[in-house]
Amino acid sequence: MAEPKLSEHFKSRKPSALRIAQIEFEKRTDNVTAINTAIGNVSLPMHPAMQKRMFDLGSATSPFKDGVVKYTTTVGTDECRDAFLNIIKASNCDTKGLHVQITEGASEAMGLMILGCCGPAGTKEKPLMVIDASYTNYISFAERLGRSVVSMKRHLGEDGKYSLPDYDEIRAIVKKYKPGALLVIPYDNPTGHFFDHETMVELAKICVEGNMWMVSDEAYRELHYLDHPSSSIWKISEKEAPGITGRRIGIDSASKIWNACGLRIGALITDNQEYHEKSVAENTANLCPNAIGQYIFGALAHESKEDLDKWFDGLRKYYKDMMNKVTKGLREKLPGIIVSNPDSSIYSVVDVRNLVGPDFSGADFVHYCATKGKVDMYDKKLTLLVAPMEGFYNIEKGEDNPGRTQFRIAYVLPPEEMALVPDLFAELFNSYTHPSS
Repeated sequence: MAEPKLSEHFKSRKPSALRIAQIEFEKRTDNVTAINTAIGNVSLPMHPAMQKRMFDLGSATSPFKDGVVKYTTTVGTDECRDAFLNIIKASNCDTKGLHVQITEGASEAMGLMILGCCGPAGTKEKPLMVIDASYTNYISFAERLGRSVVSMKRHLGEDGKYSLPDYDEIRAIVKKYKPGALLVIPYDNPTGHFFDHETMVELAKICVEGNMWMVSDEAYRELHYLDHPSSSIWKISEKEAPGITGRRIGIDSASKIWNACGLRIGALITDNQEYHEKSVAENTANLCPNAIGQYIFGALAHESKEDLDKWFDGLRKYYKDMMNKVTKGLREKLPGIIVSNPDSSIYSVVDVRNLVGPDFSGADFVHYCATKGKVDMYDKKLTLLVAPMEGFYNIEKGEDNPGRTQFRIAYVLPPEEMALVPDLFAELFNSYTHPSS
């Protein structure tokens, strides 16, 4: 009897660049331990107010004390929505007129955003415009939903700094493709590139001129390590970019700043009431976000600006110290390597283009580390998992993929484990590129 056929979409699916190393490593049986920097799975404790609610789920004041977990409304609980507004306000943003929809992690918000802003693929109607290298899940969700993606290219210089195209070049791309939305990640994943307020304003002007939505993924808001104020789509004023009001969409998350990746609480925030109402209507088929997760995150609705500022400061110091040590170590261990400056978020891009030939494959190196590579260190056999960058680029047919020689490292493990990364990367890279030596 013939087996049922998979859809063409399923046939074409491969694991995400974020997960492929872990999937391959789990097949090993040789007792090697992995230092996993491939995915942004933060290992720090949640904010204390969130921890208290988690540990007290059975207390007399908990809505779950009787063991009943009901659906919430599709838009999310008032308290959880207020929590997102409170933390946005703590970044000195005006929250007047903002509409908040709680989602199952930022991932669900990404899909809703694409559905609401972009037209079907194949019709050349309102594609999503991203800035390469871009967070790979946006590209994946666009493919899943049958939407097109176009991109502007930025370049990683030898000095580890990323540069955007000239604004006129960006305008030319907008004119050619007529995107439905421009996606910006001010504290960038995967690159660590920081978009300051002036850059955000210029991009907002281009969105107004091109009559498209401006979407800002602010999962890492406040994680910046330069002498700049924080940056946000909610800080762009009507005076600075006339017409921007009513075309802004923000994507937020409990995962990174609040160290709650597995809580799966995100938010889709907009200053356009119609967009908000239609997005909630679209998501009624999903019923509601995680009820317990909303309750835990909702604790932040009651925290003061002073407390939140202290939390932000502590995270910035923690990550900055660790990132500076790792990037310095990588440059020392592999002269000629390019490592993106840790200006924001919790990632660095490592580029070995100066150290390899035209046949080098970053994906193959990641596979080697996950399946065969090992280093004897501290009486252990270790390997390193990183994310190959090919999947972070929206490459058209015939184009070279800069990600072929690039990898993303996530600063998600304790400092003592992250300190192993330079030695591990260098030794694994040298054993892969010079197997006989």
